[in-house]
Amino acid sequence: MTSVPVDAGPPRLQRAIRTPEGETFLRGLAGTRVRQNGCAAAAYAALYANVDVITAYPIRPYTAIMMNLAQFVADGILDAEYLHADGEHSQFSAAFGAGSCGARAYTGSSGVGVTYGYEMYSIISGARIPIQMAIADRTLDPPGDFGSEHTDALCTRDMGWLMGWAATPQEVFDKSLLAYAIGEDPRVLLPQMVVQDGYFVSHIAGEVEMPAAAQVDEFLPPYQLPFPLDPRRPVSHGPQIHPEQGPPLQLERARAMEDAIPVIREKTDEFARVFGRRYPHFVESYRLEDADIALVISGGHAVTCRAAVNRMRAQGIKIGMARLLWVRPFPGDDLREALAGVRAVGVVETNLGLGGASYGGILSLDVTTALYHLDGPRPLVTSFMAGLGGETVPMAEFDWMAGKLGQAVERGRVEKAAHWVGFED
Repeated sequence: MTSVPVDAGPPRLQRAIRTPEGETFLRGLAGTRVRQNGCAAAAYAALYANVDVITAYPIRPYTAIMMNLAQFVADGILDAEYLHADGEHSQFSAAFGAGSCGARAYTGSSGVGVTYGYEMYSIISGARIPIQMAIADRTLDPPGDFGSEHTDALCTRDMGWLMGWAATPQEVFDKSLLAYAIGEDPRVLLPQMVVQDGYFVSHIAGEVEMPAAAQVDEFLPPYQLPFPLDPRRPVSHGPQIHPEQGPPLQLERARAMEDAIPVIREKTDEFARVFGRRYPHFVESYRLEDADIALVISGGHAVTCRAAVNRMRAQGIKIGMARLLWVRPFPGDDLREALAGVRAVGVVETNLGLGGASYGGILSLDVTTALYHLDGPRPLVTSFMAGLGGETVPMAEFDWMAGKLGQAVERGRVEKAAHWVGFED
Protein backbone atom coordinates (compact mmCIF):
# COMPACT_ATOMS: atom_id res chain seq x y z
CA MET A 1 0.00 0.00 0.00
CA THR A 2 1.35 3.40 -0.93
CA SER A 3 1.49 5.85 1.94
CA VAL A 4 0.56 9.49 1.41
CA PRO A 5 2.53 12.16 3.30
CA VAL A 6 0.41 14.09 5.77
CA ASP A 7 1.30 17.39 4.12
CA ALA A 8 0.54 16.19 0.60
CA GLY A 9 -1.95 18.17 -1.42
CA PRO A 10 -5.33 16.78 -2.42
CA PRO A 11 -5.07 13.80 -4.75
CA ARG A 12 -5.88 14.46 -8.40
CA LEU A 13 -7.41 12.17 -10.95
CA GLN A 14 -5.31 12.75 -14.04
CA ARG A 15 -7.30 13.39 -17.19
CA ALA A 16 -7.04 10.48 -19.59
CA ILE A 17 -4.59 10.93 -22.45
CA ARG A 18 -6.21 10.83 -25.87
CA THR A 19 -5.81 7.58 -27.72
CA PRO A 20 -3.62 7.45 -30.87
CA GLU A 21 -6.82 6.86 -32.86
CA GLY A 22 -8.38 9.89 -31.21
CA GLU A 23 -5.38 12.08 -31.93
CA THR A 24 -5.44 11.06 -35.59
CA PHE A 25 -9.19 11.57 -35.85
CA LEU A 26 -9.12 15.05 -34.31
CA ARG A 27 -6.09 16.06 -36.35
CA GLY A 28 -8.05 15.26 -39.51
CA LEU A 29 -10.97 17.42 -38.33
CA ALA A 30 -8.94 20.47 -37.35
CA GLY A 31 -9.87 23.56 -39.36
CA THR A 32 -12.70 21.90 -41.28
CA ARG A 33 -16.36 22.86 -41.51
CA VAL A 34 -18.69 19.90 -41.26
CA ARG A 35 -22.46 19.58 -41.48
CA GLN A 36 -23.84 18.24 -38.22
CA ASN A 37 -27.10 18.31 -36.37
CA GLY A 38 -27.24 19.46 -32.77
CA CYS A 39 -26.95 15.95 -31.35
CA ALA A 40 -23.76 15.26 -33.28
CA ALA A 41 -22.36 18.67 -32.33
CA ALA A 42 -22.90 17.91 -28.64
CA ALA A 43 -21.18 14.53 -28.97
CA TYR A 44 -18.21 16.01 -30.81
CA ALA A 45 -17.84 18.67 -28.13
CA ALA A 46 -17.73 15.95 -25.47
CA LEU A 47 -15.10 14.16 -27.57
CA TYR A 48 -12.96 17.30 -27.77
CA ALA A 49 -13.46 17.85 -24.03
CA ASN A 50 -12.05 14.34 -23.56
CA VAL A 51 -14.67 13.34 -21.03
CA ASP A 52 -13.80 10.53 -18.66
CA VAL A 53 -17.21 9.04 -17.88
CA ILE A 54 -20.42 9.01 -19.93
CA THR A 55 -23.72 7.90 -18.40
CA ALA A 56 -26.58 7.22 -20.77
CA TYR A 57 -30.21 6.16 -20.91
CA PRO A 58 -32.05 6.50 -24.23
CA ILE A 59 -34.96 8.83 -24.80
CA ARG A 60 -35.40 10.72 -28.02
CA PRO A 61 -34.49 13.28 -29.27
CA TYR A 62 -31.28 13.34 -27.21
CA THR A 63 -30.47 9.65 -27.86
CA ALA A 64 -28.28 10.36 -30.89
CA ILE A 65 -25.79 12.22 -28.67
CA MET A 66 -25.10 9.01 -26.79
CA MET A 67 -25.15 6.93 -29.97
CA ASN A 68 -22.34 9.07 -31.38
CA LEU A 69 -20.35 8.85 -28.16
CA ALA A 70 -20.83 5.07 -27.97
CA GLN A 71 -19.41 4.82 -31.49
CA PHE A 72 -16.41 6.97 -30.54
CA VAL A 73 -15.69 4.65 -27.61
CA ALA A 74 -16.20 1.50 -29.72
CA ASP A 75 -13.86 2.82 -32.42
CA GLY A 76 -11.15 3.63 -29.89
CA ILE A 77 -11.38 7.35 -30.64
CA LEU A 78 -12.44 8.22 -27.08
CA ASP A 79 -11.07 6.51 -23.97
CA ALA A 80 -14.00 6.87 -21.60
CA GLU A 81 -16.13 4.72 -19.32
CA TYR A 82 -19.55 4.38 -20.97
CA LEU A 83 -22.27 3.38 -18.52
CA HIS A 84 -25.72 2.39 -19.77
CA ALA A 85 -27.98 2.95 -16.78
CA ASP A 86 -31.37 1.40 -16.01
CA GLY A 87 -33.09 4.78 -15.85
CA GLU A 88 -32.48 8.49 -15.56
CA HIS A 89 -32.18 8.55 -11.77
CA SER A 90 -29.43 5.93 -11.95
CA GLN A 91 -27.87 7.72 -14.90
CA PHE A 92 -27.55 11.04 -13.07
CA SER A 93 -26.45 9.28 -9.87
CA ALA A 94 -23.61 7.57 -11.74
CA ALA A 95 -22.49 10.86 -13.29
CA PHE A 96 -22.60 12.42 -9.84
CA GLY A 97 -20.43 9.67 -8.42
CA ALA A 98 -17.93 9.94 -11.25
CA GLY A 99 -17.72 13.70 -10.94
CA SER A 100 -17.27 13.39 -7.16
CA CYS A 101 -14.20 11.21 -7.75
CA GLY A 102 -12.65 13.86 -10.01
CA ALA A 103 -13.74 12.53 -13.41
CA ARG A 104 -15.08 14.85 -16.09
CA ALA A 105 -18.57 13.38 -16.40
CA TYR A 106 -21.14 13.81 -19.15
CA THR A 107 -24.81 12.88 -19.22
CA GLY A 108 -28.10 14.03 -20.72
CA SER A 109 -31.79 13.44 -21.33
CA SER A 110 -35.01 14.81 -22.79
CA GLY A 111 -38.62 15.42 -21.76
CA VAL A 112 -39.92 13.08 -19.08
CA GLY A 113 -36.40 11.69 -18.70
CA VAL A 114 -35.32 15.07 -17.35
CA THR A 115 -38.07 14.98 -14.74
CA TYR A 116 -37.58 11.31 -13.81
CA GLY A 117 -34.19 12.05 -12.29
CA TYR A 118 -35.31 15.27 -10.60
CA GLU A 119 -34.14 14.26 -7.11
CA MET A 120 -30.52 14.37 -8.20
CA TYR A 121 -30.34 17.99 -9.40
CA SER A 122 -30.25 19.65 -5.99
CA ILE A 123 -27.92 16.95 -4.66
CA ILE A 124 -25.39 17.44 -7.46
CA SER A 125 -25.33 21.23 -7.28
CA GLY A 126 -25.34 21.16 -3.48
CA ALA A 127 -22.24 18.98 -3.55
CA ARG A 128 -20.71 21.44 -6.05
CA ILE A 129 -19.90 18.78 -8.63
CA PRO A 130 -19.67 20.38 -12.10
CA ILE A 131 -20.90 17.58 -14.35
CA GLN A 132 -22.50 18.51 -17.67
CA MET A 133 -25.93 17.47 -18.90
CA ALA A 134 -27.07 17.78 -22.51
CA ILE A 135 -30.81 18.31 -22.94
CA ALA A 136 -32.62 18.10 -26.26
CA ASP A 137 -35.98 19.57 -25.28
CA ARG A 138 -39.18 17.69 -25.91
CA THR A 139 -42.72 18.14 -24.67
CA LEU A 140 -43.63 16.51 -21.38
CA ASP A 141 -46.54 14.06 -21.27
CA PRO A 142 -49.10 14.99 -22.38
CA PRO A 143 -48.67 15.24 -25.33
CA GLY A 144 -45.09 13.97 -25.11
CA ASP A 145 -44.30 15.16 -28.60
CA PHE A 146 -40.88 14.66 -30.16
CA GLY A 147 -40.64 18.38 -30.98
CA SER A 148 -39.34 21.05 -28.66
CA GLU A 149 -40.91 22.60 -25.61
CA HIS A 150 -38.68 24.11 -22.93
CA THR A 151 -40.76 23.02 -19.93
CA ASP A 152 -38.61 19.93 -19.31
CA ALA A 153 -35.42 21.87 -18.64
CA LEU A 154 -37.13 24.85 -17.03
CA CYS A 155 -38.72 22.56 -14.43
CA THR A 156 -35.21 22.39 -12.93
CA ARG A 157 -34.45 26.11 -13.16
CA ASP A 158 -34.14 26.66 -9.39
CA MET A 159 -31.91 23.68 -8.60
CA GLY A 160 -28.57 25.48 -8.85
CA TRP A 161 -27.48 24.44 -12.34
CA LEU A 162 -26.09 26.77 -14.99
CA MET A 163 -28.58 26.70 -17.84
CA GLY A 164 -28.44 28.09 -21.36
CA TRP A 165 -30.00 27.46 -24.76
CA ALA A 166 -28.19 27.01 -28.07
CA ALA A 167 -29.98 28.04 -31.27
CA THR A 168 -27.74 26.28 -33.84
CA PRO A 169 -25.48 23.21 -33.95
CA GLN A 170 -22.44 25.51 -33.89
CA GLU A 171 -23.71 27.05 -30.68
CA VAL A 172 -24.32 23.59 -29.22
CA PHE A 173 -20.69 22.68 -29.86
CA ASP A 174 -19.33 25.96 -28.54
CA LYS A 175 -21.61 26.20 -25.52
CA SER A 176 -20.74 22.67 -24.42
CA LEU A 177 -17.06 23.61 -24.18
CA LEU A 178 -17.86 27.01 -22.67
CA ALA A 179 -20.16 25.52 -20.02
CA TYR A 180 -17.50 23.07 -18.86
CA ALA A 181 -14.96 25.90 -18.59
CA ILE A 182 -17.38 28.00 -16.53
CA GLY A 183 -18.76 25.25 -14.31
CA GLU A 184 -15.36 23.73 -13.52
CA ASP A 185 -13.84 27.09 -12.61
CA PRO A 186 -12.97 27.02 -8.86
CA ARG A 187 -14.94 30.25 -8.40
CA VAL A 188 -18.11 28.50 -9.59
CA LEU A 189 -18.11 24.68 -9.30
CA LEU A 190 -21.64 24.19 -10.54
CA PRO A 191 -23.16 21.60 -12.90
CA GLN A 192 -24.38 22.76 -16.28
CA MET A 193 -27.32 22.11 -18.57
CA VAL A 194 -26.58 22.82 -22.22
CA VAL A 195 -30.00 22.86 -23.83
CA GLN A 196 -31.05 22.63 -27.48
CA ASP A 197 -34.50 22.45 -29.03
CA GLY A 198 -35.60 18.95 -29.88
CA TYR A 199 -35.81 18.37 -33.62
CA PHE A 200 -35.41 22.04 -34.56
CA VAL A 201 -31.76 21.99 -33.46
CA SER A 202 -31.11 18.39 -32.42
CA HIS A 203 -32.01 16.90 -35.81
CA ILE A 204 -31.52 19.70 -38.34
CA ALA A 205 -27.98 20.04 -39.69
CA GLY A 206 -25.91 23.18 -39.86
CA GLU A 207 -22.26 23.97 -40.45
CA VAL A 208 -19.95 23.50 -37.47
CA GLU A 209 -16.31 24.59 -37.38
CA MET A 210 -14.01 21.93 -35.96
CA PRO A 211 -11.06 23.32 -33.98
CA ALA A 212 -7.64 21.86 -33.37
CA ALA A 213 -7.48 19.74 -30.22
CA ALA A 214 -4.73 22.03 -28.94
CA GLN A 215 -7.14 24.97 -28.99
CA VAL A 216 -9.61 23.09 -26.81
CA ASP A 217 -6.85 22.02 -24.45
CA GLU A 218 -5.76 25.65 -24.11
CA PHE A 219 -9.29 26.81 -23.36
CA LEU A 220 -10.43 23.84 -21.26
CA PRO A 221 -7.63 22.61 -18.98
CA PRO A 222 -7.81 19.24 -17.21
CA TYR A 223 -10.61 18.99 -14.67
CA GLN A 224 -9.29 19.33 -11.12
CA LEU A 225 -11.94 18.96 -8.43
CA PRO A 226 -10.61 20.52 -5.20
CA PHE A 227 -12.17 17.84 -2.98
CA PRO A 228 -12.35 14.50 -4.86
CA LEU A 229 -13.39 11.28 -3.18
CA ASP A 230 -10.24 9.25 -2.74
CA PRO A 231 -9.50 6.43 -0.27
CA ARG A 232 -6.05 7.89 0.32
CA ARG A 233 -7.54 11.10 1.73
CA PRO A 234 -11.11 10.52 2.94
CA VAL A 235 -13.69 13.30 2.75
CA SER A 236 -17.46 13.23 3.10
CA HIS A 237 -19.96 14.27 0.43
CA GLY A 238 -23.69 14.22 0.91
CA PRO A 239 -26.86 16.25 1.22
CA GLN A 240 -27.96 15.01 4.65
CA ILE A 241 -26.54 17.48 7.18
CA HIS A 242 -27.50 19.12 10.46
CA PRO A 243 -30.27 21.74 10.16
CA GLU A 244 -28.00 24.55 11.32
CA GLN A 245 -25.64 23.75 8.45
CA GLY A 246 -28.39 24.26 5.89
CA PRO A 247 -28.57 28.05 5.67
CA PRO A 248 -24.82 28.49 4.96
CA LEU A 249 -24.98 25.79 2.30
CA GLN A 250 -27.91 27.46 0.57
CA LEU A 251 -26.17 30.82 0.78
CA GLU A 252 -23.02 29.32 -0.75
CA ARG A 253 -25.04 28.02 -3.72
CA ALA A 254 -26.72 31.38 -4.15
CA ARG A 255 -23.36 33.15 -4.14
CA ALA A 256 -21.89 30.59 -6.54
CA MET A 257 -24.63 31.40 -9.04
CA GLU A 258 -23.93 35.12 -8.62
CA ASP A 259 -20.19 34.52 -8.89
CA ALA A 260 -20.80 32.72 -12.18
CA ILE A 261 -21.88 35.99 -13.84
CA PRO A 262 -18.40 37.57 -14.11
CA VAL A 263 -16.90 34.16 -14.90
CA ILE A 264 -19.32 33.74 -17.83
CA ARG A 265 -18.22 37.14 -19.14
CA GLU A 266 -14.56 36.25 -18.73
CA LYS A 267 -14.80 32.79 -20.30
CA THR A 268 -16.93 34.05 -23.21
CA ASP A 269 -14.26 36.63 -24.03
CA GLU A 270 -11.53 34.00 -23.69
CA PHE A 271 -13.48 31.70 -25.99
CA ALA A 272 -13.52 34.45 -28.64
CA ARG A 273 -9.76 34.90 -28.30
CA VAL A 274 -8.99 31.19 -28.67
CA PHE A 275 -11.55 30.17 -31.30
CA GLY A 276 -12.34 33.43 -33.10
CA ARG A 277 -16.11 33.20 -32.55
CA ARG A 278 -17.52 35.94 -30.38
CA TYR A 279 -20.81 35.56 -28.55
CA PRO A 280 -22.66 38.09 -26.41
CA HIS A 281 -22.10 37.42 -22.73
CA PHE A 282 -25.77 36.86 -21.95
CA VAL A 283 -28.17 38.56 -24.38
CA GLU A 284 -28.10 38.81 -28.15
CA SER A 285 -29.42 42.30 -28.93
CA TYR A 286 -30.76 42.26 -32.46
CA ARG A 287 -31.94 45.52 -34.06
CA LEU A 288 -32.82 47.00 -30.70
CA GLU A 289 -31.01 50.33 -31.08
CA ASP A 290 -34.12 52.26 -32.11
CA ALA A 291 -36.81 49.64 -31.47
CA ASP A 292 -40.23 50.59 -30.09
CA ILE A 293 -41.24 46.96 -29.52
CA ALA A 294 -39.19 43.85 -28.84
CA LEU A 295 -39.50 40.09 -28.49
CA VAL A 296 -37.56 38.25 -25.77
CA ILE A 297 -36.84 34.65 -26.76
CA SER A 298 -34.49 31.73 -26.17
CA GLY A 299 -33.62 28.65 -28.20
CA GLY A 300 -33.97 27.58 -31.81
CA HIS A 301 -37.10 29.57 -32.64
CA ALA A 302 -34.91 32.67 -32.43
CA VAL A 303 -33.65 31.83 -35.93
CA THR A 304 -37.16 32.33 -37.34
CA CYS A 305 -37.72 35.33 -35.07
CA ARG A 306 -34.62 37.04 -36.45
CA ALA A 307 -35.88 36.58 -40.00
CA ALA A 308 -39.32 37.88 -39.01
CA VAL A 309 -37.74 40.97 -37.42
CA ASN A 310 -35.87 41.67 -40.67
CA ARG A 311 -39.04 41.36 -42.71
CA MET A 312 -41.03 43.62 -40.39
CA ARG A 313 -38.20 46.15 -40.37
CA ALA A 314 -38.46 46.28 -44.17
CA GLN A 315 -42.14 47.11 -43.69
CA GLY A 316 -41.29 50.01 -41.40
CA ILE A 317 -42.08 48.31 -38.07
CA LYS A 318 -39.49 49.27 -35.45
CA ILE A 319 -39.06 45.88 -33.77
CA GLY A 320 -36.07 44.09 -32.30
CA MET A 321 -35.17 40.84 -30.58
CA ALA A 322 -33.42 40.06 -27.29
CA ARG A 323 -32.27 36.43 -27.21
CA LEU A 324 -31.38 34.94 -23.84
CA LEU A 325 -28.23 32.84 -24.14
CA TRP A 326 -28.32 31.99 -20.43
CA VAL A 327 -31.40 31.63 -18.25
CA ARG A 328 -29.53 30.63 -15.07
CA PRO A 329 -27.96 32.78 -13.87
CA PHE A 330 -30.60 35.15 -15.18
CA PRO A 331 -29.01 38.18 -16.92
CA GLY A 332 -31.01 41.01 -15.36
CA ASP A 333 -28.41 43.75 -15.93
CA ASP A 334 -27.79 42.77 -19.55
CA LEU A 335 -31.50 42.51 -20.33
CA ARG A 336 -32.20 45.93 -18.83
CA GLU A 337 -29.43 47.41 -20.94
CA ALA A 338 -30.71 45.70 -24.10
CA LEU A 339 -34.34 46.81 -23.62
CA ALA A 340 -33.81 50.34 -22.31
CA GLY A 341 -35.95 52.65 -24.45
CA VAL A 342 -38.23 49.91 -25.77
CA ARG A 343 -41.91 50.73 -25.18
CA ALA A 344 -43.44 47.21 -25.21
CA VAL A 345 -41.90 43.78 -24.72
CA GLY A 346 -43.33 40.37 -25.59
CA VAL A 347 -41.79 37.26 -24.03
CA VAL A 348 -42.03 34.22 -26.28
CA GLU A 349 -42.83 31.36 -23.94
CA THR A 350 -42.12 27.89 -25.33
CA ASN A 351 -42.91 26.47 -21.92
CA LEU A 352 -45.66 26.12 -19.33
CA GLY A 353 -45.89 27.93 -16.01
CA LEU A 354 -49.42 26.89 -15.17
CA GLY A 355 -51.01 28.91 -12.40
CA GLY A 356 -48.19 31.46 -12.22
CA ALA A 357 -48.62 35.21 -12.17
CA SER A 358 -49.02 35.37 -15.95
CA TYR A 359 -51.09 32.15 -16.15
CA GLY A 360 -48.89 31.34 -19.11
CA GLY A 361 -45.17 30.70 -19.11
CA ILE A 362 -42.13 30.90 -16.86
CA LEU A 363 -39.68 33.34 -18.45
CA SER A 364 -41.97 36.39 -18.35
CA LEU A 365 -41.82 36.36 -14.55
CA ASP A 366 -38.02 36.78 -14.58
CA VAL A 367 -38.17 39.28 -17.43
CA THR A 368 -40.80 41.41 -15.68
CA THR A 369 -38.85 41.36 -12.40
CA ALA A 370 -35.65 42.39 -14.19
CA LEU A 371 -37.36 45.26 -16.01
CA TYR A 372 -39.05 46.47 -12.83
CA HIS A 373 -35.63 47.71 -11.70
CA LEU A 374 -34.97 49.61 -14.92
CA ASP A 375 -33.95 53.24 -14.44
CA GLY A 376 -36.37 55.46 -16.34
CA PRO A 377 -39.60 54.45 -18.07
CA ARG A 378 -40.38 50.75 -17.91
CA PRO A 379 -41.75 48.99 -20.99
CA LEU A 380 -45.11 47.30 -21.03
CA VAL A 381 -44.68 43.51 -20.79
CA THR A 382 -46.86 40.70 -22.08
CA SER A 383 -46.11 37.12 -23.05
CA PHE A 384 -46.89 34.85 -25.98
CA MET A 385 -47.46 31.13 -25.59
CA ALA A 386 -46.04 29.71 -28.82
CA GLY A 387 -44.40 26.52 -30.04
CA LEU A 388 -46.08 24.43 -27.36
CA GLY A 389 -46.49 20.72 -27.95
CA GLY A 390 -43.47 20.77 -30.24
CA GLU A 391 -45.08 23.00 -32.89
CA THR A 392 -43.18 25.35 -35.14
CA VAL A 393 -43.45 29.12 -34.66
CA PRO A 394 -43.86 30.40 -38.24
CA MET A 395 -43.19 33.93 -39.48
CA ALA A 396 -46.90 34.80 -39.47
CA GLU A 397 -47.12 34.17 -35.73
CA PHE A 398 -44.28 36.60 -35.06
CA ASP A 399 -46.16 39.15 -37.19
CA TRP A 400 -49.22 38.58 -34.99
CA MET A 401 -47.18 39.08 -31.82
CA ALA A 402 -45.81 42.35 -33.19
CA GLY A 403 -49.36 43.48 -33.88
CA LYS A 404 -50.34 42.87 -30.27
CA LEU A 405 -47.31 44.80 -29.03
CA GLY A 406 -48.15 47.69 -31.37
CA GLN A 407 -51.68 47.79 -29.97
CA ALA A 408 -50.28 47.86 -26.41
CA VAL A 409 -48.15 50.90 -27.28
CA GLU A 410 -51.15 52.69 -28.78
CA ARG A 411 -53.39 51.95 -25.76
CA GLY A 412 -50.75 52.47 -23.11
CA ARG A 413 -51.46 49.06 -21.57
CA VAL A 414 -51.24 45.41 -22.48
CA GLU A 415 -54.40 43.50 -23.28
CA LYS A 416 -53.50 40.68 -20.85
CA ALA A 417 -50.54 38.95 -19.26
CA ALA A 418 -50.41 35.99 -21.65
CA HIS A 419 -51.64 35.39 -25.20
CA TRP A 420 -52.07 31.89 -26.63
CA VAL A 421 -50.79 32.32 -30.17
CA GLY A 422 -52.96 30.67 -32.80
CA PHE A 423 -56.00 30.51 -30.53
CA GLU A 424 -56.87 34.20 -30.40
CA ASP A 425 -58.00 36.83 -32.91
